[in-house]
Amino acid sequence: MTENEIGSIVIAGAIEVHRELGPGLLESVYEAALAHELTERGLSVRRQVPVAIHYKTIFLEEGFRADLVINDQVILELKSVEQLSKAHRKQIQTYLRLTDTKLGYLLNFGVALMKEGIVRAVNGLPE
Repeated sequence: MTENEIGSIVIAGAIEVHRELGPGLLESVYEAALAHELTERGLSVRRQVPVAIHYKTIFLEEGFRADLVINDQVILELKSVEQLSKAHRKQIQTYLRLTDTKLGYLLNFGVALMKEGIVRAVNGLPE
């Protein structure tokens, strides 16, 4: 399955979760619900994945935690805020760069319409 095929399933799943639960809950609730939804749709989902990174001459065993990793190909960063900031957008781009992952999504469940809370991020993924 390609990154873009996974992405289509992720978007449909996120919209379904938001439609069922609505905005205003904790990020952890959306994470659990989305993990369940995507698993039900046939994807492999890992939650709160520790990601090791290299910094100069040292190895950091847990440089960050990815909220969700889908099929070991797509990283999802979830938020439940009124509005996304530039820092949120840079965060997902940094995750992609540090892991050499080609596709990621920043999903904000705090908005009234889920389509307004979806940010697609790429790192060398051909269109």
